[in-house]
Amino acid sequence: MAYSTIPKGSLYMNTKLYTGNGTTDTPQTGVGFQPDWTWIKGRSVAFDNNVFDAVRGPTKRLITNSTNGETTANEMIKSFNSDGFTLGNDDGVNKNSDTFVAWNWKAGTGQGSSNTDGSINTTYTSVNTTSGFSINQYTGTGATATVGHGLGVAPDFMIIKKYSASGTQWTIYHKQLGPTKHILFTTGAEVTQANYWNDTAPTNLVWTMGNQGEINGSGTTNICYAFAEKKGYSKFGSYIGNGDTDGTFVYTGFLPEFIMIKRASATEDWEIVDNKRLGYNVANYDLRPNTNMAEANYTPMDILSNGFKFRSANASINSGGTYIYMAFAKNPFVAVSGSTAVPVTAR
Repeated sequence: MAYSTIPKGSLYMNTKLYTGNGTTDTPQTGVGFQPDWTWIKGRSVAFDNNVFDAVRGPTKRLITNSTNGETTANEMIKSFNSDGFTLGNDDGVNKNSDTFVAWNWKAGTGQGSSNTDGSINTTYTSVNTTSGFSINQYTGTGATATVGHGLGVAPDFMIIKKYSASGTQWTIYHKQLGPTKHILFTTGAEVTQANYWNDTAPTNLVWTMGNQGEINGSGTTNICYAFAEKKGYSKFGSYIGNGDTDGTFVYTGFLPEFIMIKRASATEDWEIVDNKRLGYNVANYDLRPNTNMAEANYTPMDILSNGFKFRSANASINSGGTYIYMAFAKNPFVAVSGSTAVPVTAR
């Protein structure tokens, strides 16, 4: 049974739904903490997946469905606040009458400080060891190197983007793929190429990269979002689809708040569902980090008290292939409060 010392996932990861009003200096509250990584996507309209973090600064935007580098967006997120963030009047995050979702994670609150555990010292590392999340900014060398992540345990999942120049993909490490493979925020399947991670698994102190320019070009500036699995709060796993409407059940040990899935063995879109949009089974609407599409019910699934189960044979979630996923908890299946185990009910 998945006992957890994190009683509520919303202390460290939370989904915020809102409707745009087209007005600058619009506060969005109710997140429950000051975000360090905020990912905003238009729901009712085909807008980009916009990513902001406290290490690079709230006005600096990256786009998961684009190879563009960092751009300054003063009228998107203007500041991170104690209970959320303040929006500007940019249509991409605040178009009047359109609906949006913001997924928020808590790291170390703010930019943090340099990490010197690796052969490359990070410019900043903002880290939360309780929830297993860190944001790491570093400059590439073009040669085999290590980067400190600050988590104290080996990361299971990393999302990396070179942002000082355009034309490079988002590169993703997943423990189920191992250190000889990576995958991108595209429709493409996993790729075997050992020089991304130098055929070396991450350790409790560092992760290793080879001379691949996508993540380690000489003099380039890069950002890494690193996650370590925490029992009852986060899960970074894999499953085999069964190609049936009575689909595969995936055990996480918690009621999921956020689930992101990719068919690793073949070409398919990424899929994101969460516990806030639409809010009931089996109609859990999906969004895709590799495209700007508006939300739609392409991935029927049940979000359960201890995992998720598919109700479709859609190839992007439940065909006869291998899939990887990342999931975060709304609540653990059983949380520990003092010396008392508190069971969590289904929604």
